[in-house]
Amino acid sequence: MAMNNPYHSYKQNSVTTASPGELTLMLYNGCLKFINLAKQAIQIKDIQTKNTNILKAQKIIQELMVTLNMDLEVSQSMMSLYDYMNRRLIEANIKNNIEILDEVEGLVTDFRDTWKQAIQINRQKQHNQGGMA
Repeated sequence: MAMNNPYHSYKQNSVTTASPGELTLMLYNGCLKFINLAKQAIQIKDIQTKNTNILKAQKIIQELMVTLNMDLEVSQSMMSLYDYMNRRLIEANIKNNIEILDEVEGLVTDFRDTWKQAIQINRQKQHNQGGMA
């Protein structure tokens, strides 16, 4: 009988109990992790690991594209930026280019930080509304 890994159980629980906003934040953080792993792999000339991690980052960007609510005007701009990031990841993969990964990392970080701030503002509003009821 295999022992349960407590970290794996915690991680699984955090995903299954997360709000949609928290899941999006997890996606941004995962994308940043894979970009950093790809950059490290380029530095040590581990092409397979670089490729694997860039592909994982691309899958996350593609998932973010699929989940956009295109009824909102802001989603058009986000879609364009996600598409740009996806194309730049492909280029970075082909050229083994850390500078391109740095560029995409900056864009993803901006999205992540903005999203994190939106979650905090939303929580604060919910907390304030809950206190007044």
